[in-house]
Amino acid sequence: MAKKSAKKTAAKEAEPMKLFYIFYNKERWDNWIRRLEDASFEPAEGEEVSEGEQILYGFAEDLTLSVLKIIRLYQNGRLTKEEAIEKLNDVEVLVMTGLPEGRLEDLVGSLQLSLIVLFTACRKYLDGGFDTDIKTLVKKGKAIGDTNLDEALEIAANIGAAVIDGATCCAKYIKDDAENLSLFDDWLIEIETMSNAMKSLAKFDEEPGEAA
Repeated sequence: MAKKSAKKTAAKEAEPMKLFYIFYNKERWDNWIRRLEDASFEPAEGEEVSEGEQILYGFAEDLTLSVLKIIRLYQNGRLTKEEAIEKLNDVEVLVMTGLPEGRLEDLVGSLQLSLIVLFTACRKYLDGGFDTDIKTLVKKGKAIGDTNLDEALEIAANIGAAVIDGATCCAKYIKDDAENLSLFDDWLIEIETMSNAMKSLAKFDEEPGEAA
């Protein structure tokens, strides 16, 4: 009996403790929206990028990093697949529901469109069975462009899942001509952000009970 009890105790201690990590919340979202509302979108003298554009890029990076922390904790065995999907859904509802009124409506709407590939790629990674031939996928996606967005998203999500799994993409495939980008090109830019985020999370492993 003593041996059985000791085995049960050891097994219980070996189980990963539940996390109380806050991946994203409305307060964090609203803080970014307020920063955008107060920002100027006219570049200062001698600058090519405006304050607002810099904040918008930081906003996208922050969201991407927060979402991929969920995936990283799944990779580390701290979250089950079901828990990761649940947390992913929670953040997606917050990020993809509703738009601010006024001048930010189009900006945040564009951000939401680009982030569709982040959430779709994460789910594809969690489900497994994704394609990893980046070069072929990019070529196919660029050929489709905006003519079939469902198919283009499926291809981009495969690329994103491969990047989460460790593949390299997508700097060399991103167009320099910002005026003629398709939505697929926007998704490649977001996947490049995902790639950088995964590199920065290489040693990320939150302790149980830590907050964001």
